[in-house]
Amino acid sequence: MTDTTVTPVEKPRNHWWDVWAQFRTHKGAVAGLGFLVFITLFVTVGPVIWDVDPGKLNIRNKDVRPIYMALLDSNAKVNWANPMGTDNLGRDIMANIMAGGRVSLAVGWTAMILAVFIGTLIGVLAGYFKRLDGLLMRFTDLVLALPLLPLLLVMMLLFRDPLRATFGPENGIFILIVTGIGITSWMQTARIVRGDVMALKEREFVLAARSIGTPARRMITRHLLPNVLSPIMVSATLGLATAIITESALSFLGLGFPSDFPTWGKILFDSVDRMTAFPERVIWPGLAISLTVLAVNYIGDGLRDALDPRIRGH
Repeated sequence: MTDTTVTPVEKPRNHWWDVWAQFRTHKGAVAGLGFLVFITLFVTVGPVIWDVDPGKLNIRNKDVRPIYMALLDSNAKVNWANPMGTDNLGRDIMANIMAGGRVSLAVGWTAMILAVFIGTLIGVLAGYFKRLDGLLMRFTDLVLALPLLPLLLVMMLLFRDPLRATFGPENGIFILIVTGIGITSWMQTARIVRGDVMALKEREFVLAARSIGTPARRMITRHLLPNVLSPIMVSATLGLATAIITESALSFLGLGFPSDFPTWGKILFDSVDRMTAFPERVIWPGLAISLTVLAVNYIGDGLRDALDPRIRGH
């Protein structure tokens, strides 16, 4: 009697589950992801819990030290209602860190998305259309040769007043900073995407799609872009870190948002004059910037390893 038992076919694993399994093996990337989630919740959900106006002045409550300073200095002025202390105008530092974090992260994410979009567009066009390759890559090399920070400073000086008059002090500067960072940070993404597209367009599945008359637009959106998603995601994480640092540098130089509109870089700039007497005022925004950038860089390393099929599974 023959055995007619049918062995069930195992359902294939999802590609993104394999990516996540590899990502979890990178302890630094997991820690970086955890911190990025924490800092995002801290600056977005935190103000709902800690509902203190970051711009409220209270001269009678100025120069309050953080809670831990009571353990280090018995003469320190400590107020339990301000766990991170207050500045020289009596503004709550924790509320300002939350408000500044929202602005810094919003600038970083928006500028990163703009830079990735421009870089991906130019990289795909240069890699797929040979007649555009030389022109677009020479333009990319030209922009790469320009000094980033001086170019941003010139843009701020030239366009700051017109944009502020048109969109308002905060919105105008936000648009200017995001646009400036975005249009000066896309070059690495463009070069990476171009190289991958040039390799992919000679693969068998692309040649087969071309042989049946698939139009260029459908070829790019259906066959090429999904296969260059991995380097784009890695480039996006590094672009986010670059955007946060650049915005902080501009605010630290006094060319960012208005003085009453906090960002991490602006808080750092305002604290430098009294950093000897109150070092914690420099430590808090400095830690927020450095740890966020470090977390994003670790996430980029983890994504690079997880999205590489030569590494995944080993």
